[in-house]
Amino acid sequence: MLALANDNRRKAGIENVEFLRGEIENIPLPDNSVDVIISNCVINLSADKDKILREAFRVLKPAGQFAVSDVVTRGEILPEIRQSVLAWVGCIAGGPDENDYRGKLMAAGFEQSEVGPTRIYRAEDARDLLSGQGIDVDAIAPQVDGKFLCAFIHAVKPVGAPAPCYGPTRCN
Repeated sequence: MLALANDNRRKAGIENVEFLRGEIENIPLPDNSVDVIISNCVINLSADKDKILREAFRVLKPAGQFAVSDVVTRGEILPEIRQSVLAWVGCIAGGPDENDYRGKLMAAGFEQSEVGPTRIYRAEDARDLLSGQGIDVDAIAPQVDGKFLCAFIHAVKPVGAPAPCYGPTRCN
């Protein structure tokens, strides 16, 4: 992916872009160095969402924008659905509750957090897939209908936020 990205950058004649290899839980950038963080449906796949949000906060400059698309849930989800490998692979089980997401953003230090649905999935949307797995869609519909969402998540690092005490640079 890095080779392809760098090839596309060269072909486009863009010189002010650099692609780095890293992990979303350990961003290989210095504190307060990024204006905007964007991501498309990756955070829900991590087991440590709090660490991701702390890392995002750490690398963002004051007034920096966190703007991602991700899967979230709404309301209680049955444990057997969350634990399903099929659901995890399909980006469902790892999605945090929308209210928990707001709480995690605040705990990381962000302000002005918003979690707005861009698509609400209905049981009917997954009827063929679930039926093919031997699942009675009509039986589980009340537990899943409208509970899985694609959402746009936005938050801002406040101006004057204290330096974080985690990440590659540590507080004394």
